[in-house]
Amino acid sequence: MSHLIDAVKNRYTTKAFDSSRLLTEAQLADIKTLLQFSPSSVNSQPWHFIIATTESGKQKIAKSTENYGFNTPKILNASAVVALCTKTTLDDGYLQSLLNQEQKDGRISDEASKQAIATGRAFFVGMHNNELKDCQHWMDKQVYLALGTLLLGAAVMGIDACPIEGFDASALNHELGLRDKGYGATVLVALGYRSPTDFNANLPKSRLAQTTIFTEI
Repeated sequence: MSHLIDAVKNRYTTKAFDSSRLLTEAQLADIKTLLQFSPSSVNSQPWHFIIATTESGKQKIAKSTENYGFNTPKILNASAVVALCTKTTLDDGYLQSLLNQEQKDGRISDEASKQAIATGRAFFVGMHNNELKDCQHWMDKQVYLALGTLLLGAAVMGIDACPIEGFDASALNHELGLRDKGYGATVLVALGYRSPTDFNANLPKSRLAQTTIFTEI
């Protein structure tokens, strides 16, 4: 636990990356595992992840930061950039594919449990689709759970990271053809190693006191 706490305390939002230092294939595989096993409400997994490690791939993503020039070097100099994307709909076919995967992975023991899982998931999806009418926002929340998992996992792995909301999602959707695939770009994460010139690296962390943010009852 002390290693985890140290990672949480020492991680920070990297503002400048060293383009000469690259992640290994093993590290990239672990990054994929972190994202794959992220939690989501009713195991909905409403996401897709674009991982750019080539110069051409990073250039494509960087096109979405033309109006956010301060973020362009982060994308181009990082070893890898992840575009976390959200599904545009949770249709019956997709819900069935989740059920099929759960059955394949051994989470479903009999027809009764299969029906219970399907009914429970359909209830929440229906609630967000029909009553609350916030299904897209609800799905985005699940993608942000994956973002948190990625940032924490990267810190434990000793990898620097910068979450990026300053980009043109519409431009990136067009560049990568995401809408045609049933997704929309939600948030970016640049990954790699900090540059010696990163001003943010040596600044002290600043957080509100626990006496302010916690109430124990």
